[in-house]
Amino acid sequence: MELLIKVLVCFIAAAGAGIGTGFAGMSAAAVIGPMLVTFLGIPAYHAVGIGLMSDVLASLVSAWTYKKNGNLDVKRSILLLISVLTMTAVGSYVASFLPEKTMSGTMQIAMIIIGLRFLLKPVQTTKEQMAEQSRNSRIVKSVVGGAIVGFICGTVGAGGGMMLLFVLTSFLGYEMHMAVGTSVFIMAFTALTGGVSHFAVGGMPDMVSLVLCVTFTFLWARIAAVIANKASAKTLNRVVGIVMITTSIVILAVNYLS
Repeated sequence: MELLIKVLVCFIAAAGAGIGTGFAGMSAAAVIGPMLVTFLGIPAYHAVGIGLMSDVLASLVSAWTYKKNGNLDVKRSILLLISVLTMTAVGSYVASFLPEKTMSGTMQIAMIIIGLRFLLKPVQTTKEQMAEQSRNSRIVKSVVGGAIVGFICGTVGAGGGMMLLFVLTSFLGYEMHMAVGTSVFIMAFTALTGGVSHFAVGGMPDMVSLVLCVTFTFLWARIAAVIANKASAKTLNRVVGIVMITTSIVILAVNYLS
């Protein structure tokens, strides 16, 4: 019975995480972490590590799907990637000193606000308009935005993907599909850095939960990414907004009830 419950919880958590990753570039740890803590009693630091490692393959398969559809910008995202990775490692170390309940509250409220932004003011930028961005301005925004996103992801293991999507669309002027594709590409490396750092500092987690979450998240992310690339930018904006808001409300409710 205990194993069945573990499989069920991991499947539900991974479904939410995978759909969020494929559609909106959301960090899997945003869903998986709180679910594992609340329903399986896994220590928060380990739960975040499992969520981050689940994000790796899910983000890679999503990025590959977006790339096949011409919606991945690797060249111009390298500086952003480096900035995010550096601060993810720093944030992961800082997280080892923080209390169990750190991941939640303010971050989830911020996600609801950002979700409303995508619903009420959809991203209308085209790929042609993307190319008009100033190089110097893009460099500064990439370094600063990446540092903030990386620290958030490494510290709480949640919200990094959503914040990255916000930075890509609102500050770097990315078209919606391109933003999601680039976001999941960066998050794959960010999640790997954060996950390895978590396990190096806090030790290995429950391996059954880790394998289950990684597998289920990968499958759901692949399905979601395929559907997302066939959707219009307007529809994708709406889905991203709904995913952000719904996920944040659920996580707040789970944490409140725990």
